[in-house]
Amino acid sequence: MSTSSIASIDWENYRFLQEHVYSQAGIVLEDNKHYLFESRLTPIVRRLGLGSINDLCALLKVSREAEVGRQVVEAMTTNETYFFRDPAHYEAIRTALLPRVKQERRDTRKLRFWSAAASTGQEAYSLAMLLLEQNLADWDIQILGTDFSSQVLERARAGKYQQIEVNRGLPASLLVKYFSRSGVDWQLSEAVRRMARFETIDLRKSMRTLGPFDLVFCRNVMIYFDAETKKKIMKELHGTLFRGGWLLLGGAETALGVEEWFDKQIIENATVYVAR
Repeated sequence: MSTSSIASIDWENYRFLQEHVYSQAGIVLEDNKHYLFESRLTPIVRRLGLGSINDLCALLKVSREAEVGRQVVEAMTTNETYFFRDPAHYEAIRTALLPRVKQERRDTRKLRFWSAAASTGQEAYSLAMLLLEQNLADWDIQILGTDFSSQVLERARAGKYQQIEVNRGLPASLLVKYFSRSGVDWQLSEAVRRMARFETIDLRKSMRTLGPFDLVFCRNVMIYFDAETKKKIMKELHGTLFRGGWLLLGGAETALGVEEWFDKQIIENATVYVAR
């Protein structure tokens, strides 16, 4: 059977997939995303030995097979990430946030951070390396990395990256210092990996048991939610931060309508949202 016949989706099934992904993950997929469903679901169709994406929809409608349903949703989540993405954020952390929190926490020597859409771990580990470079190795530091997808978090825990992944954003000096060769890949050192732990979390659920954190990364994920869900998530994120803690969003995202919880500040070239 040709790839085109496998990938074709009836309109009724397209609607079904939109509703399934929204109900399971809160992700809004517009009516012009056929190519996205086709490219990302075709591998699942082949793996299950089905004839088409329409057959996959029929399976989900009849059995509501939880694992298959989750595979579909995870396939539709975007896991684009790389080391030290948006360098201005890391520079602002280094020059503005860390000097302040080091002073505030000088008695407890504890720092808490959260990468809320951690994907394969580069964001959390970039922060860990930054902290080690700032002579904080002897502090009690915890970095929580979370994602909806359990598959990407398995890769994050392993801390093993392909050459193309370490080529994106990672300074050569840090590659030499914190990674070692593992066949054709690069293995992150245990010293960095033990600073982070990874858990599966749905951002639409209550987060009040997490934190409090000095900093939360929640970058390039809000764009996939509708306005009501975004506001709910922003309120929950605020509840996980210390007063004065930072929320960092992606470059295409804003915190409009949540001024009661956050103050927007520009620190050099970085936009940060400071918890009130």
